[in-house]
Amino acid sequence: MPSKEQVLRLLSQGHDYGDIAERLGIPAGRAYLIATGVPADGSDSVARGKPGREGLLTSRSQHLVNPREVNPVTRRDVHAWIRRRAWMDRPMREAARG
Repeated sequence: MPSKEQVLRLLSQGHDYGDIAERLGIPAGRAYLIATGVPADGSDSVARGKPGREGLLTSRSQHLVNPREVNPVTRRDVHAWIRRRAWMDRPMREAARG
């Protein structure tokens, strides 16, 4: 397990958490937790007015633990599946006839 000092040293050298995670063979969210003591998923917070912690991101950190969503509405295979399901439903076919 990498140490806090290792992660902070890499941060001070200009690496971001994604680079650090790749270099150390750990997830980016874990690198953030090691460096800051705060989970990247936003389930904890640091009180305002307290001295800043090294390595804390000034904006959201959730992207370190949660991949981007995929909107299936834009997928043709999803639209085709919905059309097939609707066609198999007799009340839906009757409603489509008007």
